[in-house]
Amino acid sequence: MARTRRARTAPCAGASLRARGAWAMLRAVCAAAALSAPFVVPSAARADGDVLRIGIITDMSGQYSQGNGEGSVAAARLAVEDFGPTVLGRRIEIISADHQNKPDIASAIVRNWIDTKGVDVIAEGVNSAVALAVQAVTHERNRIFLISGSGSSDLTGKHCSPTSVHWTYDTYASSNTTAKAVVARGRMTWFFLTADYAFGHALERDAAKTVEASGGTVLGKVRHPFNNPDFSSFLLQAQSSPAAVIALANSGSDFANAVKQANEFGLMQSDKTMVALQVTLTDAASLGLDVLQGTLFTESFYWDRTPETRAYAERFFARRKAMPTAYQAGVTSAITHYLKAVRAAGTTDSAAVMATMRATPVDDFFAQGGKVRVDGRMVHDMYLMRFKKPSQSRSRWDLYELVATVPGDEAFRPLGEGGCPYVQN
Repeated sequence: MARTRRARTAPCAGASLRARGAWAMLRAVCAAAALSAPFVVPSAARADGDVLRIGIITDMSGQYSQGNGEGSVAAARLAVEDFGPTVLGRRIEIISADHQNKPDIASAIVRNWIDTKGVDVIAEGVNSAVALAVQAVTHERNRIFLISGSGSSDLTGKHCSPTSVHWTYDTYASSNTTAKAVVARGRMTWFFLTADYAFGHALERDAAKTVEASGGTVLGKVRHPFNNPDFSSFLLQAQSSPAAVIALANSGSDFANAVKQANEFGLMQSDKTMVALQVTLTDAASLGLDVLQGTLFTESFYWDRTPETRAYAERFFARRKAMPTAYQAGVTSAITHYLKAVRAAGTTDSAAVMATMRATPVDDFFAQGGKVRVDGRMVHDMYLMRFKKPSQSRSRWDLYELVATVPGDEAFRPLGEGGCPYVQN
């Protein structure tokens, strides 16, 4: 037993000391990596090559844990249940870890997984800064990365990777659809309240481009720290702006806190229009329709949209006592598509599997006629939604009404405009 513990700890310690040279970070990285240990089989099984291992790197303890976290691990298990327990004669196993919303911790965990635990494919990501860091590792190690929850459109733009698929949504699709709809309703002047990290910057940038291309004007912006509890100073700046629209370019608890405090400031009842550029179902359920009613937003998946989404949601609810978010549904869909590609290709070789994933349409509960492009973007329909009035809701999770279905080729950024170096212009 002592020898096993040393074998697990040494690679983590070495990687951390080389990367940071700090004992505090060493302890944090090793503690985070240790979270996956209960799911790890003995090293003999890894050496025999009889296991296909899927690593879920996610936020288990921070502001995205409700919409992702353990629910995303459950979503991965649903994918394996649907597909079957083995592929190419190998037993499918899932391990997971908490990246704590820290790119360096996430990178160390994923590198350790690949180098010492034989992980074949990585899924989730959540935080965009984390996903960008993990994508660099998986590209370097030639492993496939199935991204769900992370939003930055740079993941398929200037930082694209030939071994990644951005599955669920991105900042371009979310902001493009919503901004066009709001400007079309005559709300022409905008002010952005933006999370100050990769996701928020990309969401603000993509929305601002759409606003201006549609004839609107951006009058100002303010950026707030990640995981910020007090929005009073930022909301005062937004309130004092002559802009007709206050756009929230954030998510998770930042979005929830901003909306709660905006309601306390009276902004939700003012002549200004509050726009949610990214919404998570669990945050919406916590906030309630009294606050959110009438707000437009764009979503990639909703549990109550079709018979297929409802059937999936019932299975997920039986395990988690909550309806699945788009991010969690995306994990199930992406892993299922990956496993089917492995079986069809007859190998786990990343190049062969990626080629098969691109050649195979995505037709499941999540997307119909979806396609994986060379830049890694999975293109599928998006949905312009509106929060229901409280009187229209039948249950805690009955929150959205469909306004319009937006075809994927209209919702997502055109292939040649992202700056991905693997796209032949």
